[in-house]
Amino acid sequence: MSFGISNNVKSRVVQVCTPELFDQAIRYPWVGRICAEIEDALEKARRGEMSKEDFDTFKAERKKTLPVITPHATFKNGRRLNADAVPSGLSMYDIDHIADPRGYFARKVEGRAAELGIVLAHVTPSSEGLRFFFVIPEGMDLPGAQKWMSGRLGDENYDGAVKDLARCSFVVPEDYILYLDREKLFADRPLKGAAKEQEPPLPCRPLQETEKEEEPMKFKGISYADIIAEWFAIMGGEPVQGERNTKLHKLACHLRYITDNDERLLLKVMPRFDLPEEEMRGVIHSACASKFCSDMPKVLKDAIRCAEKREKAEADPFEEGQGEGRRLPPPMPEKLPPLVKLLLSGTPDLYKPAVAHAIFPPLAAHLWRVRFRYIDNVEHEATLMNVLMAGTGAGKDCISEPINRIMADIRRRDEENLRREREWKDEVNSKGANKDKRKRPEGLVIQEIDADMTNPAFVMRTAEAAGHFLYTKMNEIDQFDALRGTGRGGQQFQIMCLAFDPGNRYGQTRVGTQSITEKVTIRFNWNAATTVQKGKRYFSRVLTDGPVSRINFCTIPEREIGADMPVYGSYDAAFDESIRPYIENLTRATGLVDCPGAFRLAEKLKEENAEEARLTQSRVFENLSFRAGVIAYLKACVLYVAHGCRWDKTIEDFIRWSMEYDMWCKMEFFGADTETAMRDTREGETLKRGRRNLLEMLPDPFTIADAIRIRQSQGMDAGGTRNMLNQWRCRHYITIMTNDNYQKLKYK
Repeated sequence: MSFGISNNVKSRVVQVCTPELFDQAIRYPWVGRICAEIEDALEKARRGEMSKEDFDTFKAERKKTLPVITPHATFKNGRRLNADAVPSGLSMYDIDHIADPRGYFARKVEGRAAELGIVLAHVTPSSEGLRFFFVIPEGMDLPGAQKWMSGRLGDENYDGAVKDLARCSFVVPEDYILYLDREKLFADRPLKGAAKEQEPPLPCRPLQETEKEEEPMKFKGISYADIIAEWFAIMGGEPVQGERNTKLHKLACHLRYITDNDERLLLKVMPRFDLPEEEMRGVIHSACASKFCSDMPKVLKDAIRCAEKREKAEADPFEEGQGEGRRLPPPMPEKLPPLVKLLLSGTPDLYKPAVAHAIFPPLAAHLWRVRFRYIDNVEHEATLMNVLMAGTGAGKDCISEPINRIMADIRRRDEENLRREREWKDEVNSKGANKDKRKRPEGLVIQEIDADMTNPAFVMRTAEAAGHFLYTKMNEIDQFDALRGTGRGGQQFQIMCLAFDPGNRYGQTRVGTQSITEKVTIRFNWNAATTVQKGKRYFSRVLTDGPVSRINFCTIPEREIGADMPVYGSYDAAFDESIRPYIENLTRATGLVDCPGAFRLAEKLKEENAEEARLTQSRVFENLSFRAGVIAYLKACVLYVAHGCRWDKTIEDFIRWSMEYDMWCKMEFFGADTETAMRDTREGETLKRGRRNLLEMLPDPFTIADAIRIRQSQGMDAGGTRNMLNQWRCRHYITIMTNDNYQKLKYK
């Protein structure tokens, strides 16, 4: 019986695992390297050099990059779904959390493997457990086989979750394998006398038998089956008992956007999950008759993007390094707003997303006394701050030349005022202490400031700017520390926050007659660059204090080793003349500008972010998304004004991507650390209140999602939920009803 193999646990696409491919997978160098890294981390945790939570997080992240196999099942249509599962006659058996897995195997299994029907036994990637695959004794179903094996091993606390046929097993390096009967592992086992329970739950049947051999139906080259599989993954999995109709209706409501609201096409591509055809027709008709918005749901967009990436990645699923699955930000739209396209015309493709974000602070610095009303009825000026975080030698200077061209007109005016200031200083310094000295000249508007400017000089320049934006470009983010002030410092972070907030007040009061005493409204746009490590370290103490959410982040993907050097285009007088009309549009604008297209888009993005937060249950994502929406709105307004107050689809698509990219960077660079910081705060508050009985707080019956929510409400992480439920089951506090549903035995 053939079984499936995939390039990682997230992939639902499986290919037939031949003996040759199996041997190839267990001998890949990076498989051994990943398992060795996990084993080293385990030793650190045991020595107290790494916390248990950090180890569990590290282990989970590294395991995600390993290939996976399913010896206990093969799958129709090449999709690792319960609905498509066909049992192979093998059962998976786990023994978790044992200090010496090899010793356990030597004591209880070695010499008995054939008797127990074991065909494959190996140490798990964490080095904390064992996994067996054994032939199900004739006439037994999966639960019966599990119980039979537990009795032979004297193991009372076996893992019942292995009844899930879509559950996969991580590939381990060859030296982790303790027993292998290759002939029986790949043998053809007809299921003689198998019990009905062994069939996959909620089977998904094709619409017509003749469709089995037809080419899969596709949307823009991506099969609907792949999109649906990714949709289920984002939405928390395939439907379980009690939620089938609701989830299928939601799926149909989303799929109609890519099926032209065609009920016949939906009937062909929708999975059934044992739903009778007439009921399915009713579900589809109801979905197609419901309110139809002009924009595709974000969940469906994400599913399409994931399916497309997955298909590309799985063209050669076990290519060296492919299993380590680099995370990449969302791709930039092909069609760009004219100004953005022009500013990126001399930029190599690798750097275009970073430059596309970095151009906004200097563009917005041209606006003077221009306001935009956001969807919460608060008026904002276009305060935009950008940080480029990328590796050493990644090419972070790619943003410099476009910024230089954008700032050229401001620098010309600044140069004139700097000359006037120098002449005044020379005159004052040439006179004696008791001589009358001319007052500082009026109208010294100098917008571009030095990156290492002190706090008093910053206040003075802001006051003299008379409502114009100040601007600077920093080669390293820590140049901001010149503004930190004296005493406790930290004023640089306060300035970042105040700059974003409308109507802010900032300044200093000094006694000396020569000292600067001013109260100002900060208008400060800036760009900065840093390495990823330095950037994470720089903001590590203020993750929950506001600066990160107010800044727009971007990055440069790591290039392949030995890749060709990126080549830039030319920036010449013709280029300067091309951008001049857009700059003039910005400088001419005044007052409160109404941009209906940006306003409508902001409302859509708010709803999409709220839906994403509800689906992921990520408080960090939700908090960061609030100001990310404002940043996107202000960028949209800047483009609207620069294009002569014209709005088109390219602006909308670009701004939507811009916000998704910004959120990707924030979650990638700061998401986990921010979650930790928030959890530490919650735990501190929880300790003050005292612990509560979590089981009493849960409904009866309850789901895993309920348990996760209750844990998080008490300042605990979601990662410990499974372990908590296993403990409760062992102590007979609860009993399992299905894979994700539990019933209380105590504290009802």
